Amino acid sequence: MYPKLDQYGQAEQTATINAIAVFRELGPLLTAIVLSGFAGASIAAELGTMVTAEEIEALEAMALNPVRFLVVPRLVATVLMTTMLAVLADVVMVAGGWLTGIKLGIDAQVYYHLTTQAVNVSGFITGLIKAAVFGMLIGLIACHLGLSVKPWRGSEGVGRATTNTVVYSIVAIIAADAVFTVIFYSYGLFK
Repeated sequence: MYPKLDQYGQAEQTATINAIAVFRELGPLLTAIVLSGFAGASIAAELGTMVTAEEIEALEAMALNPVRFLVVPRLVATVLMTTMLAVLADVVMVAGGWLTGIKLGIDAQVYYHLTTQAVNVSGFITGLIKAAVFGMLIGLIACHLGLSVKPWRGSEGVGRATTNTVVYSIVAIIAADAVFTVIFYSYGLFK
């Protein structure tokens, strides 16, 4: 962006573009995509292995609900961690943009001022809402696919569930992001 904006004397607007892109879209989206490959795959593999080892049947035989003991904690964890990591990603990306802006010759105070002007509460909150929903999608997909492994499929079924979790999660995250963007624009939350 910098070279084109610099041609028109607007190089410092890189700060505005970076701040808006990070808080509204990139922070939650990139965090969720990374977590779908890390946490989502791990959850699916763990639950799939429990199915093939007949641990789920053992829980049911003891009259314990596997959803209550296995799914709910993982779902809560993915929602909370995606949200917290999205905030961390926002901070890191804005700081990276600030350092890059300084390196390109944008005054640090100007960059900071334009970033704080561009970021508003609604942009930050909508990013957190997106992150929470993305975390929920990762958790639901991973748990569903992990528990759907057939015991007789063994390690092949676990591998397939793990791979499908990452693919389905990324597709669901991108689709949900598009839906959220349309909703937020239609209600005037993005200006």
